[in-house]
Amino acid sequence: MQNLTPRQQAIFDFIRETIDGASMPPSLQEIQAHFGFASHNAVVKHLQALVTKGAIKLQAGKARGITLLQESGLAVIGRVAAGSPILAQENIETRVKFDANYFHPHADFLLRVKGMSMRDIGVIDGDLVAVHKTSDARNGQVVVARIGEEVTLKRYTRQGEKVRLMPENQDFAPIEVDPRSADFSIEGLFVGLIRQA
Repeated sequence: MQNLTPRQQAIFDFIRETIDGASMPPSLQEIQAHFGFASHNAVVKHLQALVTKGAIKLQAGKARGITLLQESGLAVIGRVAAGSPILAQENIETRVKFDANYFHPHADFLLRVKGMSMRDIGVIDGDLVAVHKTSDARNGQVVVARIGEEVTLKRYTRQGEKVRLMPENQDFAPIEVDPRSADFSIEGLFVGLIRQA
């Protein structure tokens, strides 16, 4: 699949989310209403661009005839380049055939774990953790956080302006971050684990 523009990616994500939530793709009218397009033609034009880039297939004559082509499994991310979207095509190692809806909320990608800092909750080196893409987290949730060029899986705690990323292994020290001065972001929530034999 060729790289999508931000608008094309948003439409693709909306189609996927609608399929995840309603078990069927959105209609053209639903896409038009969601994105505030002035006409049906604008929707068709964007869908044709997604077809050209290999992201979807359209079935003629069907009101909800959109099939996702990219979703041939969950993407496994081996590394994340600083400043790049976590699902950038060049960061995808492979795909694992697994139903994203097995997890709640659904998984958007898998991240390969390096190290043993989360051992005490059963996450060990080499595991694939399922991640729901979001920038929001509550205290106590396990998150994928990016600090500069490093990505880490830790338990999130916010105290005032400071963030503490807590390991689940006493051999490791917490990471303290001040988001006001550090290049810090939450990339997603840990929602499950796949251990490959």
